[in-house]
Amino acid sequence: MLYAIWSSKGGSGASVIVAATAVALARRGGGRLADLAGDQPAIFTMADDPTTGLADWLATGCEAPTEALDRLAVQATPGIVLLPRGGFNAPADWAGDAVAGAALGVALRVGGPHTLVDVGVPTTPAARALVEVADASVMVTRSCYLALRRAVRDDLLPRAAGVVLVEEAGRALGKREVADVLHKPVLAHVDVRPSIARAVDAGVVAQRVPVDLLRAGEAVLDALGFAATVGGRVAG
Repeated sequence: MLYAIWSSKGGSGASVIVAATAVALARRGGGRLADLAGDQPAIFTMADDPTTGLADWLATGCEAPTEALDRLAVQATPGIVLLPRGGFNAPADWAGDAVAGAALGVALRVGGPHTLVDVGVPTTPAARALVEVADASVMVTRSCYLALRRAVRDDLLPRAAGVVLVEEAGRALGKREVADVLHKPVLAHVDVRPSIARAVDAGVVAQRVPVDLLRAGEAVLDALGFAATVGGRVAG
């Protein structure tokens, strides 16, 4: 199963939400984290960004072998394998086409474990195609007029199962307003707190996930119908 988490506007906190959801997934049996945005190695405090990754697979085109994805994998944390963005070796003028993005989505869906995708802001045809072929997707947005204005115009919004709301103190817009504007349920919300900002800035958010973030990740998994897995099979 393939689940894409994305945002229509940069700076919404999608990558941090994805990392917290991945940690929650690790506690339920594990899976994969595919990183199209490029921030997950830093969030998981890897010494260096892997130079080869999904961007290189996509640049090869839809003829890229599915088994090559396994060779890109690195261990992010116990229970989570990371497929990094890479792209250091991809052509400088490559933007990613929709056919390759759809092929990547299918390759990640078939025959593998539960896979979360950090799409970031899906500006390339490849990223948008991957969201379209995912089993489900979740939008991350801030309680900000500009973010909601961008989100409501995004043609990927109808495909979203719901929204994770990053709430900031003093904003006039809350969960009810966001749900009404986007016509989507708020699956989880995270208050912007100094403790979370400090964890992100210190690079320890994935190792010591703040309680609010972990709860949001758990809520996302529950909304998407994740169950604990045993030996690669869904339990219960």
